[in-house]
Amino acid sequence: MRRQLRYGLAAALVLASLAAQAQKAAPPKPDPAKTDPAKADPATPPAEAPPPPYEPQLLRLAEIMGALTYLRELCTAPDGEQWRARMTAIIDAEAVSPARRQKLAGAYNRGFRGYEITYRSCTANAQAIIGRYLDEGARLAHDIGNRYGGG
Repeated sequence: MRRQLRYGLAAALVLASLAAQAQKAAPPKPDPAKTDPAKADPATPPAEAPPPPYEPQLLRLAEIMGALTYLRELCTAPDGEQWRARMTAIIDAEAVSPARRQKLAGAYNRGFRGYEITYRSCTANAQAIIGRYLDEGARLAHDIGNRYGGG
């Protein structure tokens, strides 16, 4: 279990660093509305970039990390706050717009609140869920990193 936990944390960190690298590697395209005022349409808000192809997996990972934050703290594991910090790192690396930031934070909060409503004490079932989520989260982070991170 400890090995899976370390792997999950490492995978979340790798994902955040890969996302930050990808964000730095792609230079921003100039906004025609800023360079040519004649092309600006004040009635049309700027179009948001399409989500990355790994968006569904990343949102699932965010939910898992929220659930792990709550459940690990509930079960008095010392790493509950680390899950929150890892999610913050992912949001900082991935959220290029306020809407994207809100989407990722919302997924994390859904995972946290879903278990906050259900569990008031650490049970054998909560421990089993932690194990399953550590496995699934590590797999998701590994898949995203390998498939989309170039590594």
